[in-house]
Amino acid sequence: MRIAMVSEHASPLAALGGVDAGGQNVHVAALASELARAGHEVAVYTRRDDPAQPVRVEMLPGVQVVHVPAGPPVALPKDELLPFMPDFGRWMGREWATGRAPDVVHSHFWMSGLAAIEATRAVPVPLVHTYHALGSVKRRHQGAADTSPPGRVRLEADLGRRVDLVVATCSDEVSELGRLGVRASRVRVVPCGVDVQHFSPADGAPGRFTPADPLPRRQPHRLLTIGRLVERKGVATVVEALAALPTAELVVAGGPAAERLDDDPEARRLRALAERLGVADRVRLLGAVAHAAMPTLIRSADVVVATPWYEPFGIVPLEAAACGRPLVGSAVGGLLDTVRDGVTGLLVHPRDPAALAAALGPLLADPARRRQYGAAARRRAVELYGWDQVAARTEAAYETVALLAVKEATA
Repeated sequence: MRIAMVSEHASPLAALGGVDAGGQNVHVAALASELARAGHEVAVYTRRDDPAQPVRVEMLPGVQVVHVPAGPPVALPKDELLPFMPDFGRWMGREWATGRAPDVVHSHFWMSGLAAIEATRAVPVPLVHTYHALGSVKRRHQGAADTSPPGRVRLEADLGRRVDLVVATCSDEVSELGRLGVRASRVRVVPCGVDVQHFSPADGAPGRFTPADPLPRRQPHRLLTIGRLVERKGVATVVEALAALPTAELVVAGGPAAERLDDDPEARRLRALAERLGVADRVRLLGAVAHAAMPTLIRSADVVVATPWYEPFGIVPLEAAACGRPLVGSAVGGLLDTVRDGVTGLLVHPRDPAALAAALGPLLADPARRRQYGAAARRRAVELYGWDQVAARTEAAYETVALLAVKEATA
């Protein structure tokens, strides 16, 4: 099968850690790689943001990354890319019309979906779409701080009704889509995945934090949060909870490089909060941590904590689970699927430091329960969230729309 993936701002080649680089980059890269290993040809279309970029780059055998000339060839925030999506789509349509058209198109993020709609006007191809995040949810939680282009919610709703199939990443998203008028019969849930070989309970993974060079502990227990330093990730909630957890330290991984943390507004806000609460000596902000180093860092924690205000899916719970660590997180979005409350970790209300401390305190005091949760989390990660499982379910979704297209063409 020839598969075209459209990921307008999230190139699988992009280094992680930038403002707009993260989970979607990982998802597209891993899914494309796994589909290629299954024998498919995959082309990932992303926007050219550097004039030196070649049009095509082989990421690995079976996967090409195609840099589409749409808008100026410079890096731009994703919220500024909407005006360039018609050109993006028309460029793909011309390429497919003059060469080999794909058997199926899979767009990632709402603006990619708009570009894919434009392309498939010229060359009708079955279209599958994954939102990765919904503007309606973002607007609900961020209000005036939402920087999305005007009309995003309306455009997303229209997109969901026009594509052949929506692949949602969690069950909560199906309900959100229903509020937008997208029927559940047009939605299939396929979660994001995790590399269960890289993220594993085994010691000795390469990287900065290794048994020979550990991150020294300062307290009996370690909590770890991972993610971009933005307010909605809820790191402040963990800092506030720390005041009621005197035996615990908090390690925060993510954001800019360590030497640039002093210039980061959220890092400064978190440090000021820790000072005000009297826990500054128990909070360490590491800044960006290399992907290779992350498994060892996760294994150094007693509990991984993820308390976002909202979360379309959330990769960190899967990475923690694959490393055999329990997770305490917010009962929102994808965490409602990935964390089995009382089995692999615990779920609490978001933005509630008292509830978070009440969940963490007994768990930190019970190493046997932590081990039990961690072992169950690892088993579940391998059984449900390995990329081989995710790719197989995605492939089944492609086959469904491709078969439907054949039936309609021969009817």
